Amino acid sequence: MFQGTVFQNGYICSDIDAAVAEFAKRSDARIIGPFEAEQVLATPAGPARQVTKLAFVWVGGFQFELIQPLVDESGIYANFAENGGLMHFHHVAMRVADWDAFRAEVDAQDLPVVLERTIPGDALKFLYIDARAVCGHYLEYVWMTDERWDQLGGPQA
Repeated sequence: MFQGTVFQNGYICSDIDAAVAEFAKRSDARIIGPFEAEQVLATPAGPARQVTKLAFVWVGGFQFELIQPLVDESGIYANFAENGGLMHFHHVAMRVADWDAFRAEVDAQDLPVVLERTIPGDALKFLYIDARAVCGHYLEYVWMTDERWDQLGGPQA
């Protein structure tokens, strides 16, 4: 299940402010956040509440998503906490153009979907596939409107 356009690596942080400061010190990155986000995700076990501190760090056309879990009922970030550094690699994110066609392909493949969400207003949809047995990490797939891409700081094509 590898498709779409890679635009992001996601990292778990125990101190997101320190990680953002490190990016600011070492690059001319465009930094959005940190900010707190609360959401309820669909998981195989049912709805799961998640509260995170997030920052999106753009270096050129590539985004580093920094995630500091505050509440993680899904457990998706549980085994990516402390590693002795500021950040720990968690996932690669790909943007897909046609969510319905992509979602049909997801249902036909054998890697499990571990969480999924559609943002109200249908401007952004995402899911995580557990690909740890294949490549050692999760795969996140995202569909969003161009307006939402702009709001998240995405570079123009």
